[in-house]
Amino acid sequence: MEYFGINEEKLMKAYPKFNSNMDFYLDRIKTVVEGFKKTFSHKEMRIFSAPGRTEVGGNHTDHQHGCVLAAAVDLDVLAAALPNGTDYINILSEGYEMEKININDLTVKAEEKNTSASLIRGVAAAVVKKGYKIGGFDMYAISNVLKGSGLSSSAAYEVMLGVVMNSLFCNGEITPVEIAQMGQFAENVYFGKMSGLMDQTASSVGSMVSIDFEDTDKPVVKKVDLDLEKYGYSLCIIDTGADHADLSDEYSAIPFEMKEVAKVFGKEYLRQVDEKEFFENIDKVRKECGDRGTLRAIHFFDDNKRAVLEAELIENGDFDKFLSTVTESGYSSFMYLQNVSVCGRIKNQEVALALAVCHKALDGKGAFRVHGGGFAGTIQAFVPNEILDEFKVTMEKAVGEGRCHVLSIRNAGGVELTEAM
Repeated sequence: MEYFGINEEKLMKAYPKFNSNMDFYLDRIKTVVEGFKKTFSHKEMRIFSAPGRTEVGGNHTDHQHGCVLAAAVDLDVLAAALPNGTDYINILSEGYEMEKININDLTVKAEEKNTSASLIRGVAAAVVKKGYKIGGFDMYAISNVLKGSGLSSSAAYEVMLGVVMNSLFCNGEITPVEIAQMGQFAENVYFGKMSGLMDQTASSVGSMVSIDFEDTDKPVVKKVDLDLEKYGYSLCIIDTGADHADLSDEYSAIPFEMKEVAKVFGKEYLRQVDEKEFFENIDKVRKECGDRGTLRAIHFFDDNKRAVLEAELIENGDFDKFLSTVTESGYSSFMYLQNVSVCGRIKNQEVALALAVCHKALDGKGAFRVHGGGFAGTIQAFVPNEILDEFKVTMEKAVGEGRCHVLSIRNAGGVELTEAM
């Protein structure tokens, strides 16, 4: 099978719907191939893919060294790359300006904060820090990972950078978990966002994974097999239309307040705090951290356990209980974590409205919850296939046409699709 030199087995793992939508995927590959040739004039290339991810269980638990359940999805960053024999990394992402990074200067740049250049420099620095020698390379990338969707386009980009450098310069010796850690390092130190490790791990490892972050240097990652087709369900991500702009303080307040609760007990993270001791001293916690911080800690304790339970329920084939647990997590996020509505915004409450319509549309079936960081972006629903079309119509009438996305869990994480040269 001739797909621009791509390995057929890798292709099918990356795109579970390939055979039913072949023209779409071949057109994307062709776009990358032609874009790379036009931009850099190389005759040869290697093609890579890194997926977006969906969080299934453990909402805002990872940054407290907790447990999560997450899955790679069939939206991805797709790129062509090749060493260029220079000291420069040159990356053109479709729709953006060319990024040029000198590999001889991998120090943190204040002026690059919150830019893709910082992520490129940060991942390169992390690779070098592991003892590898990298060279310059050219890369052309496209992406259909929805920005601001909670599907983590930034993590997919970070994983793509790690996979490309690992394949081109490190003989593929860096593990998927290590690539995830390098992405988090770049995002935390170079980009300036204090994210947890869930997004990068789910993207890098692939499939559905249960992750325990008690030791973030050595997270315990276990693949979980969930075949939604067997149960007659589909995974939907609904874009609520809410804007992420100016919400950094809202997101940052969650880990900050959780850590403030941990400090009451002389700990750094909530994972280190005994839940029984917390409730025995809840009056002290309220006095020192306020009620919202206390409620957010209660959410952490419960959702941390739910993430583990959800994985167990899938493995035991108790799909109905899994669905009800997902919805419980969503209720907890709304009531205790409070990451659905933005403080002070009364007229526009897009996420809350989408959840309400989703509740009505499902009518007691399936499951639904706020997705990812919350406040804006998306919600998630597990929808019975017999009502999928009607559900999609109902949701898009409320939030806008084309905003209810039906996704598949993909088995491949960050991967080179071509045969290594």
